[in-house]
Amino acid sequence: MNNFKFYSPTEFIFGKGTQKKVGKSISQYGGSKVLLIYGGQSAEKSGLIKEVTDSLDDAGIGYVIMKGIQPNPTDDRVYEGITLTKENNVDFILAVGGGSVIDTAKAIALGAMYGGDFWDFYTRKAVPESALPVGVVLTIPAAGSEGSAASVITKKEGLIKISVGNDMLRPKFAIMNPELTMSLPWFQTACGITDMLCHIFERYFSNTPAQLVNAYSEAIMGDIMDQALSLRLDGNNYDARADIMWAGTIAHNGLCGVGKEEDWATHRIEHEVSALYNVAHGAGLACIAPAWMTFVAKRNPDTVWRFAINVMSVNPDGLDTEQIIAEGISLLKDFYHDLGLTTSLRELIGKEPDIDAMVKSLERNMGKTLGSYVPLSMEDCREIYQLAM
Repeated sequence: MNNFKFYSPTEFIFGKGTQKKVGKSISQYGGSKVLLIYGGQSAEKSGLIKEVTDSLDDAGIGYVIMKGIQPNPTDDRVYEGITLTKENNVDFILAVGGGSVIDTAKAIALGAMYGGDFWDFYTRKAVPESALPVGVVLTIPAAGSEGSAASVITKKEGLIKISVGNDMLRPKFAIMNPELTMSLPWFQTACGITDMLCHIFERYFSNTPAQLVNAYSEAIMGDIMDQALSLRLDGNNYDARADIMWAGTIAHNGLCGVGKEEDWATHRIEHEVSALYNVAHGAGLACIAPAWMTFVAKRNPDTVWRFAINVMSVNPDGLDTEQIIAEGISLLKDFYHDLGLTTSLRELIGKEPDIDAMVKSLERNMGKTLGSYVPLSMEDCREIYQLAM
């Protein structure tokens, strides 16, 4: 295990009815005027937004509303939020939703405290020095942004989808009521499960020896898969919803990567798919992750072999390493299919993907190599896209 620093300052407020505590939580962190950000009409129709605004009113906290944040959030909404924040003297950003809303909130929190273009932080032209505090009411367990230091935004001009990471972006608090996830369409639940699993993959597939971290990462992945299949049968299973919600957080708050060199090739390869074709990120990962495993196992089979046995429960008796790995990847695909997802990019997009365009954009955004479990050239990434077809 390598030297590490683990920093996770977010206060997690978990359980039934916790969304009614949001006003009190903001007051505790010094907020007096809030930019309230959320997505579509579902949060309004369910009564959640009224519960939130009632709580803000009870706490004497003013607010400005910005709604309509879409999946794969874009820079134009960030600029809009920065303007609203500055014009209304907002001192706290509240995100009600999932990863897209939270990532937008984080980008606004950075941009509102910066004299230049917030996009400078994503292109590494500038390093964040300050940010407004962010709070979260989580409604979609998936991205883990409620506890992470990361934000992913797509620049509409050029369809550039990249991220920034900085500990000051970790939310001050995250209110997490599993009941709020019961009304989600199954597709959103399935994509969230795929995303959180892949957040662990990016840390689990590593060349760093870390037995303890690997062991609990395997346990978390196994539980996610078990509870996912339970939810497929009964979407109102509170205990399964609770496990999935908390798993999404610890999959991406850094706990599964302490002391390890992380990979992140799968996410970066997929970002080009969702940027170009505006598909759900988790749905894209269901195509890319098995293809990536198939490719890297040829050069570095050890952890893929361990994953097949310890997570996918392949019985190794009588099988050689290649057979064990192939069975493990096949079972992972079967799991995605059981969730109702495809593992074919062609099926996901509905046409032949433009691999040349994705590879060109990937090289522009990431350089000539990416990943660490197996360092990948752009030609390697091209092969992974082809394997995902």
